[in-house]
Amino acid sequence: MKHLRIIENFHLVLWLLKDTCWMLEFKIGGVIMIIPTIALAIFISYRTRYNPALLWPNLSVCCWIGANGYWMLGEFFDFNHVPVSLFLFVAGLICISLYLLKYRNHSHD
Repeated sequence: MKHLRIIENFHLVLWLLKDTCWMLEFKIGGVIMIIPTIALAIFISYRTRYNPALLWPNLSVCCWIGANGYWMLGEFFDFNHVPVSLFLFVAGLICISLYLLKYRNHSHD
């Protein structure tokens, strides 16, 4: 689990780099950073697949980054990103809601 924590912390660095590129309107960097950021989120979710209390929050993060990345692309390349981004944000909310409703109370047993 310690190894996974290091990967999760590195994932935060990627996410911050992606969003910094977005804020600075550095299109090439922002677009490039979507790939490792979402890939690492998927990897983390895969590694936690046998523990639902970890999986659901990680799936929520995957949805969030997907929505966030698509939103960034829509702003960079001037297309309507709202339907896809909204779908992914709602999917993320569903994932984290499942965690909060079903697993949160049992995670400290």
